[in-house]
Amino acid sequence: MKVNMHEAKSQLSRLAELAWQGEPIVIAKAGKPYLDLIPHRGKSVKRQPGLLKGQIQMAADFDQTGEDLIADFEGN
Repeated sequence: MKVNMHEAKSQLSRLAELAWQGEPIVIAKAGKPYLDLIPHRGKSVKRQPGLLKGQIQMAADFDQTGEDLIADFEGN
């Protein structure tokens, strides 16, 4: 969607909601694309490997899959 600057100022709430829902909004100045209105996505937190080390336990048979379960997934 392309809107002019005046329309964007008077309808910012509606345009912001459309942008949040995924609609691409381009704000034009003198008929030329000037700004893209995009939703704010918070900064991603840098992953810290090993944070739960020693707190998670796997069952001894974790890597063993029964033939009946494999057959169910394969539709047999």
